[in-house]
Amino acid sequence: MTDINKAIIIGRVTRDISERDFGYTAGGTARLNISIAVNRSEKRGNEWADNVSFFDVTVWGKTAENIRQYIGKGKQVAVDGYLVQQRWEKDGQKFSKVVIIANSVQLLGGKSADGAQSAPSQAGEKSAGVQDFPEDLPF
Repeated sequence: MTDINKAIIIGRVTRDISERDFGYTAGGTARLNISIAVNRSEKRGNEWADNVSFFDVTVWGKTAENIRQYIGKGKQVAVDGYLVQQRWEKDGQKFSKVVIIANSVQLLGGKSADGAQSAPSQAGEKSAGVQDFPEDLPF
């Protein structure tokens, strides 16, 4: 059987995009780093409590360029990707973290960080940009 490495999350972006989060590699490929908070309810005794997990996501290429202007703190997104363990050493101490590498990012509707209503859209490696579809589609 083949190994499987797949991650799908829906959550909210934890901070606005800064110069530190978006950039280009030496080869000219765009890179966008975002952090997403995902809420989950769990029962503790007789009561339900919220439990939040934070995930680092890296978006590459045209997808990173396309969603950069639409994404910000509080914006709800769906990410489809895979997990990568990054390892590094600093001052003789070894570190590692697991990051989601996005294959696609879908911007979900609802209120954005500033409270303005926004329409759902999707950005993926195969799309040229954000696309709006007419309301009168037969499906």
